[in-house]
Amino acid sequence: MDPVTLGYIGIALVITLIVLGVPVAFATAFTGICGLIMIRGFDVAVGLAGIIPYSESAHYSLSVLPLFIAIGFLAMHAGITTSAYNAARVWVGRAPGGLATATIFASAGFAAVSGASTASTAVFTRLALPEMEKRGYDQALATGVVAVGGTLAALIPPSAILVIYGILVEESIGALLLAGFVPGLISIVVYLLVITIVVTVKPSLAPRLERTTMMEKIKTIPQLAGIMLVVGVILVGIYFGIMTPTESAAVATAIMFVMALAKKISFADLRLGLLDTVKTTVMIFMVIWGVLVFVRFLAFTGLPGIITDSVVGLDVPRWVILLAVVILYLLMGMVLDGMGMMMLTLPVVYPAIVGLGYDPIWFGVLLVKLIEVGVVTPPVGLNCYVVNGIRPDIPLDKVFKGVAPFLVGEIVIIAIIILFPDLILFLPNMIK
Repeated sequence: MDPVTLGYIGIALVITLIVLGVPVAFATAFTGICGLIMIRGFDVAVGLAGIIPYSESAHYSLSVLPLFIAIGFLAMHAGITTSAYNAARVWVGRAPGGLATATIFASAGFAAVSGASTASTAVFTRLALPEMEKRGYDQALATGVVAVGGTLAALIPPSAILVIYGILVEESIGALLLAGFVPGLISIVVYLLVITIVVTVKPSLAPRLERTTMMEKIKTIPQLAGIMLVVGVILVGIYFGIMTPTESAAVATAIMFVMALAKKISFADLRLGLLDTVKTTVMIFMVIWGVLVFVRFLAFTGLPGIITDSVVGLDVPRWVILLAVVILYLLMGMVLDGMGMMMLTLPVVYPAIVGLGYDPIWFGVLLVKLIEVGVVTPPVGLNCYVVNGIRPDIPLDKVFKGVAPFLVGEIVIIAIIILFPDLILFLPNMIK
């Protein structure tokens, strides 16, 4: 069989398996090995598949991933996240939609020590949602805020999915983490504007809280010190070249570990946090291994190069192709999970985008933003399912209803990223 045709069949098979519910790691690995056997023979295929898990993982730079994951789980199990939410509630609770605003700020704080979207959503479904319900907030608005707040973890450093993107396309992880900072701040501002507009139009959705004194606010500042310290270590260390991303992650993890001990974290919670870290890390690396086997198969077929040449050679403005890619990811986000979507498309889409002259760091931020829109978009909005899974008494359609106003904001954020790429590349360019 012609290798190019085999490549198309392989892509179709992976998509079919994922739609049928086969995990991405197994779908891509199975297809990749079968394809390699057909092209290179059994011995070569098994040999390549056997060495990839070690050869592609035994890199010092990749240790940044489990370290970032550990920071988030330690913060969650030590109750540091709860302290951050309480502080945000005291500072902005009186504003229109104050508790919703506090949830966005606290989600941003958790994002700065986590990097995992679903973990952030799970934490604030348990933490913030009951508080908003107790204060008379509309359930749809409250659940929508919790679900969309979780998406901040994908952009604000440290972002696990940006690290994975950097691993797959072999781009600077430090530059990617810095590139996510500004669009993360833009996302926070847009979410707050959406909350303000919604609550202004219909005040009954979010009753105002009682006033707090300046002294009460000042007393909460120490509760934010730990998260600010971790964020500062990561950003300052990378930006000024004091530490590599891995070194800054190690120092930040050590700080978070000491803070967890200072909070008198129980041995059971500490053990649970470390186990969660291991489980998440293994899951992510299994997906990476499977995709890399599939990518190796595609490389032998020559399909990525053919598609790249075809796309680059199209007689249309490059922005038309970029718009088509954006629409493709938004549509895929409705039926596929973010990790699977990125792993499945990058081997083909990335070379074409770079071939058109777009900056790979900028595209990584845009891609991650599109993926995070997918996790709150029906019918497979993963964050919405997390909310529903923890609170099955709240119908899934009500969660999606609460997310709907924020999807308008997401379109605005995507437009800003596309129209003003220098905003995204400003920090990464400073360290070059």
